[in-house]
Amino acid sequence: MTATGAQLRAARNALGWSIEYLAERSGVSVRTIIRYEDHDDVPPSRSGNLKALRRTLENAGIEFIGTPEDRPGIRIAGTPKR
Repeated sequence: MTATGAQLRAARNALGWSIEYLAERSGVSVRTIIRYEDHDDVPPSRSGNLKALRRTLENAGIEFIGTPEDRPGIRIAGTPKR
């Protein structure tokens, strides 16, 4: 399963995380996160960066819902972990 840039942006904001904090937690560079979040659809990705971001956000309590083509969104699945 993949995520759109809009979902990544929404998830990070829902958690109250800065881009720098997400970069630190996920191991993905700040520049890459900025580039991904700039896309409303699925950003071009390689090296597992998109998976790492999604996994980090899911571990913090975010659930990615819908599909990139049909009503993509997020849901806060539980108490966000910092």
